Amino acid sequence: MARPDLEVAGIFRGHGAAWRDANRGHVSVQQLKAMGAIESCRTAALGGHVARCENAACGYTTIAYNSCRNRHCPKCQGATAREWMEARAAELLPVPYFHIVFTLPAAIGDIAYQNKAVIYNLLLKVSAETMTTIAADPRHLGAKIAITSVLHTWGSAMTHHPHVHMIVPGGGIALDGSGWVAKRPNFLLPVMVLSRLFRRLMIERLTAAHTDGLLSFYGARAHLADAGMFADYLAPLRKTRWLVYAKRPFAGPKSVLAYLSRYTHRVAISNRRLVSADDRSVTFKVKDYRIEGAGRYKTMTLPAHEFIRRFLLHVLPKGFHRIRHYGLLASGVKAANLSRMRELLDVTPPPVQPPEEPSAAEVGDVLPTPCRCCGGRMHIIERFEAGSQPRHHASPSRISIRIDTS
Repeated sequence: MARPDLEVAGIFRGHGAAWRDANRGHVSVQQLKAMGAIESCRTAALGGHVARCENAACGYTTIAYNSCRNRHCPKCQGATAREWMEARAAELLPVPYFHIVFTLPAAIGDIAYQNKAVIYNLLLKVSAETMTTIAADPRHLGAKIAITSVLHTWGSAMTHHPHVHMIVPGGGIALDGSGWVAKRPNFLLPVMVLSRLFRRLMIERLTAAHTDGLLSFYGARAHLADAGMFADYLAPLRKTRWLVYAKRPFAGPKSVLAYLSRYTHRVAISNRRLVSADDRSVTFKVKDYRIEGAGRYKTMTLPAHEFIRRFLLHVLPKGFHRIRHYGLLASGVKAANLSRMRELLDVTPPPVQPPEEPSAAEVGDVLPTPCRCCGGRMHIIERFEAGSQPRHHASPSRISIRIDTS
């Protein structure tokens, strides 16, 4: 079982300085920022507050340090994911939902690392175009569909493995807008047809990006800057199958939400997958998807510097949106299309929730969680700035008890 204090942040604090020195000049600004944020998360370096129980007979006092809120931090995704999920819950429809995965071949993944913004953007856009094009074809579905896409760039061992997870309702609005079109309950679109179109469109867009000077190549890939060399590099990929995978539909909207909550705001590795770490190495849990059953769950041990390198492979470019909506859910037409889909499916729109008055906790003087000892309200009695220490001291660790104040 993993130790509760074993975290990516601790590994970065213990080995980060030496890793940065060893890789000076080969680390991006965004990677350095992510490292610094994760190392500082929930420490005095970011400041924080002191809260005390309002029950004078208890007086339990606790110190909480501020979170970094960096999107690559394993500790800072929970609240963001919950807020995102609450917003999506009202958009779900009473139809089967399919999970589709589009994966870049390894050869494209190799050049994607040196061209993250361009190729990740192409992967998201082309996979969505593939779905909407085949869905609109009357030979397959003949409808306009809704897509939510999430980019992941890692495999279980944190190697570079760019792929897109899609959640797609099992049907869509007829091309003339007259009705809802659905096919067999356990079938949406043929994956072989999707694979061929995905391959063709992606190679076309990569070639165009190269012609427009949007791609950069360094080191062992520097020769690909030549148009002829790049064409030769892509040529074998025209004959291979590109992986598009369709999973069986979810059991219902609640299952969709549960699934999305695991995928939307995930980072390269969570703290709960860490098993052990020492001065030289890190051991963590991995899953071998080639094996069925309990045998697929294994552990992997990497040198600490290699662990850090793999984690930082997945830092996204500044401002890059890894969660996107396409088709009927695209920005600008989403509200109207959701209304039309509900109408066609005879679904009552969710009630409009009036704005809530901010609670004392939201105003900032009371914590949302009660005292761990007596259940009383916890009032913030001090806020301290980044890099400083609080004047008050936390209560010593003790068994939680409930104090009777009657």
